[in-house]
Formats: sequence, structure tokens, C-alpha cells
Amino acid sequence: MTGASSGIGLELARLAAADRYDLIIAADETDIHEAAENLRAAGAKVVSVVADLSDEEGVGELNAEIAKAGRPVDLLFANAGRGLGHGFLDQDDAEWLRVIDTNIVGTLLLLKKIGRQMRDRGEGRILITGSIAGFMPGTFQAIYNGTKAFIDSFSFALREELRDTGVTVTCLMPGATETRFFERAGLLDTKIGQDEKDDPKDVAKAGYEALMAGEGDVVSGWKNKIQSSLANVTPAETLAKQHRKMAEPGSAG
Repeated sequence: MTGASSGIGLELARLAAADRYDLIIAADETDIHEAAENLRAAGAKVVSVVADLSDEEGVGELNAEIAKAGRPVDLLFANAGRGLGHGFLDQDDAEWLRVIDTNIVGTLLLLKKIGRQMRDRGEGRILITGSIAGFMPGTFQAIYNGTKAFIDSFSFALREELRDTGVTVTCLMPGATETRFFERAGLLDTKIGQDEKDDPKDVAKAGYEALMAGEGDVVSGWKNKIQSSLANVTPAETLAKQHRKMAEPGSAG
């Protein structure tokens, strides 16, 4: 499980632990060890890995820990993600490149390795954390929304490629959720950064239940379901203008 140090990822880990799954959890920060201690206190068997999940080396470190366990992966939670606010032309190149590498490159490297193993043995469940952000042009979040558009699309394609193999792929598409995402992405001075958000426990529960049921996708929360439905019939130019009102720096006022 990636991105499990806090937020949705940690809540997914708690749900899996409650179902008596042994866990290998990873993130690019040392908080992952504290998360592991909390999960162990609840009775789970947990291995925690600090790794940069934006590149082949970091994903390789996680795969090495999985190999050490000597057991097949039954559930794969590809949840690691990174956001970034402000206008694209004002962003540091290293920062927006890391968003792409974390959200897309690292995720796909992990999915390919574990997905092949699942396909070879004819069973496994994969949960990919996408976003309803992938349905709309992300004015002042252009890179992030673009990566989630890719991930949302990719998950449906991979699911179809794995049809009849015994491996299921589920895409969890949350809306704004009460996590550290907005602080890390520099979005606290925006409307979306200050608005009320969904509880990560509720989001994780929706995703976990969809995963275990073998569903293709789930949009968590009724407001997000309405928003995603409207996005499918609203012109992209209009969506871009609407997103500007939510994510433009200083819009929190």
C-alpha cells in the first residue's frame, strides 16, 4: 500500500488490517513508521517502508520488501499522490515534474510489477486512487488535474485488459478530502483549500467496499457524484472557469 502515512491511505490500511490482512505500507516520509506503530497497536502485522515512490529506485525498494515477505499480494492500494497549486508558469520545474513522476510514473511502475504477478496466478484486487479532478481542467492546478485525468482513464483501460484474468481494478475517485494534501500543495489560501471537505474515513470505506466487490469505479460522496456527472456534459472552457474560482491563489477571502 502506497501513500499510507496519513489521510485516505492510512484509513484504507486500517480497513484492510481490520479484515486481518498483513500490511506493507510505504510513503516518502518518516511518518509512515508512526502510522505502522498505530496499526500494530490495533493488532495488525505491518512492515513500513520509506521510499521515494516517484521513480524506479524507490518503487524497487518497495518491491524488495514485498519479495522479502515471500507471499503474494492479494490487495494492492496504489494511493500515493502529490498535488501542486498556483499557475503553471510560476511553478518550479522540479516540483511539477515530481507531481507527474509520483502520480503517474511511480504508480505505473508499481502496477506493472504487481499486476503481472497477480495475472500470472489468476487472482488479485487493485485499488487505484484517481480523483474527480480528472474530469475537469484544473486552472491553477493544471498539472495535478492532468495527472488524475490520466490515472482515471488508465484504470478503466487496465481493468478491461485484465478482464477474465481473475484480477480486478477499481478506481476510487474522491473529491476534496480533509487531508494534508492542500497544505502540501500550497492551496490553503484558496476557496477549495478552506471549504468543508469529505472525511477520509468515509472516502476510504467507499473505496474499500468497491474494491472488495470488484467494482470498476466509485465516486465517494453524493456531492461529488453530482459534480462528476455535470462535468461530463459541461464544456471544458466553462469547467476551467469554474475551477479558477476554487483554486486561484487568494480566492479563500
